[in-house]
Order: sequence, then C-alpha cells, then structure tokens
Amino acid sequence: MRREEIEKILERHRRGELTAAEAARLIEEWQYEDIGHARVDHARAVRQGFPEVVLGIGKTRQQIVEIVERLVRRAPNVLVTRTDSATFGEVRNVCTEAEWHEAARMIRIWRDRTDRGQGTIAVITAGTSDIPVAEEAALTAEAMGNRVERIWDVGVAGVHRVLAEREKLRRARAIIVVAGMEGALPSVVGGLVGVPVIAVPTSVGYGASLGGVAALLGMLNSCASNVTVVNIDNGFGAGFVASLINRRWDS
Repeated sequence: MRREEIEKILERHRRGELTAAEAARLIEEWQYEDIGHARVDHARAVRQGFPEVVLGIGKTRQQIVEIVERLVRRAPNVLVTRTDSATFGEVRNVCTEAEWHEAARMIRIWRDRTDRGQGTIAVITAGTSDIPVAEEAALTAEAMGNRVERIWDVGVAGVHRVLAEREKLRRARAIIVVAGMEGALPSVVGGLVGVPVIAVPTSVGYGASLGGVAALLGMLNSCASNVTVVNIDNGFGAGFVASLINRRWDS
C-alpha cells in the first residue's frame, strides 16, 4: 500500500467519514481481502505489475463472480482464464464492461488501455489449431498494456510462410511462438531475430505427441539461444512474461 493511499484513509477518518474500525479494515484489506473461499490479493499489481488473475478451472461460477466483484473495485483490468460463456453471463451482472473471448475461453475486463510497452509483442502460431492458446497470450499482453501483432498459421511444414513475415518479427520487442506437434517453429523464429522468444508448446498433435510433451521437449532442446519455454498450453504465462520484457518501467 502506498503512503498517499494510507494518508487518504486517515484523512477520511479525521473528517469523520470513517470510524477507526472502518479505517483499520480498509488498511488491512488493501493487501488482501478474505472472502472465505479465497483471499483476494489486492496488492499484486504493486508487487508484480498486474492484478491477480482468476483461474476458472476448479471454481464454481459463484466463487468466480465473488472474486471478480472484489477485484474490479480496485483494479481497472481483470482476467478470468479457462472458463465458459455461462460464467461470463454471471460476471457481466457485476461488471458490464466484461468481454467474452470464445477461442481463448477468457473473460477480460479492459478499462485501462494505457500503452506501457517499449514496442510490439508478436504472437505467432504454427497452425490454426494453436490459435486458442495464442489468443490467451495475446489477450493477456493487451490487457497488460501492449500492442500485439497476431500472425497465424506459419509452421515449418511451409517454412516460406514464416520467412514472409520476417520484417514484422524483426520489429517486435518480444515474440511468443505457439506450436504443437514436434514444436519446431520457435527454433526457426529464434534464428531469425535478436529478441526474446517465448515458446509455448500446445497439446495439439497425434498419439506420439503425448499431449504436448513432445513439443515441450523439442522446445527445451532448442539450439536457438534466445528461446525460453513455458508450460504446455500456458498462453497466459507467455503473455505475462512477454509483457514484463516489453514494459517501460518507472525508476
């Protein structure tokens, strides 16, 4: 909690707008708010550069709605990942600015659209089947204040397709490469550019792809020195890290 925020609460108490107990509760809850099934982390944006993100898997619709309701009171931008359209309908009841993105299975509340990046983040896929994970990365990066360039279906089965996009790739400050099957595309892209390449293996592929493990191992063994790898299908994590790489930080 910043000093000026504490001073505002104390000034409201001095003017008689808040009791001592109410002022103490506001100061206490500025770090996190205990709502029983969750402790909503209100200080995460200060610590990590973006508010707490809600993972929809394993949560009831009511739990998601209650968490979002607390977050939107203090955070302009909120993400709910891996959820469904019915949950989106419930979330819209507490925040009409909420957007539903079917491909990424993501709810996004994007009220602060300030550009915080040094440049552009390119998000590219090997195939059309990789787009859902790539969209999760792109939507995350946009919500964190970045300009995003989407480049779909440029896998190594037709390598001329990615070579045709070299100028866009060279202009990017960071690149997210999403690929399933054997996971070869990040190495190709890494050899073309001098910026960080974040590789995202997807679970797209036939039997021996082992649900994305083959792509993951291929990416971890990349001979391109600028390639780093996140977990299988983790578009959110890739978008988050790319945003931190691209961000203009205040001293």
